[in-house]
Amino acid sequence: MTGKYTVYILRCADGTLYTGITNDLAKRLRTHNAGHGAKYTRARLPVSLAYSEEAPDKPAALRRELAIKALTREEKLRLIGQ
Repeated sequence: MTGKYTVYILRCADGTLYTGITNDLAKRLRTHNAGHGAKYTRARLPVSLAYSEEAPDKPAALRRELAIKALTREEKLRLIGQ
């Protein structure tokens, strides 16, 4: 599938951060908050969007997601402007 993808960071209710990708950010946020998203976020509801950036396609989004996941918490907080 081609098209725009979004790399996003969620802030969970317990203060942790979750990084993922989607091609429909609004729908994905609803899914997470309905308890049907990632197993990680299901136990940490509610979640809120802390950061997002567009990627031109899924492979680019996956590469960026991996790069963000490799950051330390402090680096992620700087990225989201905290």
